[in-house]
Amino acid sequence: MIAYTTYQNHNSSEWVTFVHGAGGSSSIWFKQIKAFQKQFNVLLLDLRGHGSSKAQLKKTFKAQYTFQSIAHDVLEVLDHLQIQTSHFVGISLGTIVIRQLAEAHPTRVKTMIMGGAILKMNVRSQILMRLGTVFKYVLPYLVLYRFFAFVIMPNKNHRQSRILFINEAKKLYQKEFIRWFKLTAEINPVLKWFRQQELNIPTFYIMGAEDYMFLPAVKKVVEKHYKTAQLVVLEQCGHVVNIEQAETFNTEALRFISKNQ
Repeated sequence: MIAYTTYQNHNSSEWVTFVHGAGGSSSIWFKQIKAFQKQFNVLLLDLRGHGSSKAQLKKTFKAQYTFQSIAHDVLEVLDHLQIQTSHFVGISLGTIVIRQLAEAHPTRVKTMIMGGAILKMNVRSQILMRLGTVFKYVLPYLVLYRFFAFVIMPNKNHRQSRILFINEAKKLYQKEFIRWFKLTAEINPVLKWFRQQELNIPTFYIMGAEDYMFLPAVKKVVEKHYKTAQLVVLEQCGHVVNIEQAETFNTEALRFISKNQ
């Protein structure tokens, strides 16, 4: 089982589960814990190969990773803790994991808060994927990760997010990075399906106005999925919205969850 941490609120029976992105860990939610615990029980996860999940899973998962298997890791923790339903908050690739879980087990997901959501790979991100495919066995993974981080989060105000994710990525193994990078082989058909299918689950996208790689696709999907989806765009903010504008992120997310309880 992947590693997890809980912060309980004994006055609430509601749970909020946080899912980080590739290369991160549950530590990226340090600006959310206090705000959310005031109203809900909080569950933080370390996806396989990340954070505290690294040690016990180094030899366990030798097969190629899939979004289905990673979503099942999350479900396994929910079952272990006997959490029947939860609100979910994700960032970057973590939003794909949440959506995959919602596809397979919609009754377990009450709402989805998608920060820096990935719904389509634009031309620049496709080029990044191809470069990674070519060089992933040649260059140290941290060199690639630093390059990806600067392309996705290039501005001065993105610096804190960029440094945090690079520091977290230093804790990965080269082979672990390659396993996660191979997920890109299945990402396009998965995202295409997500764009086409609207789930009957309240979904809130929180995006940075400077998240030029992923914001345009999210805007189009929200227009199409108008029955269940809402979008807020944070000015002077990049991809990692929960860090760059944590207070606004918390306020908007909590407001949406409360409205849809």
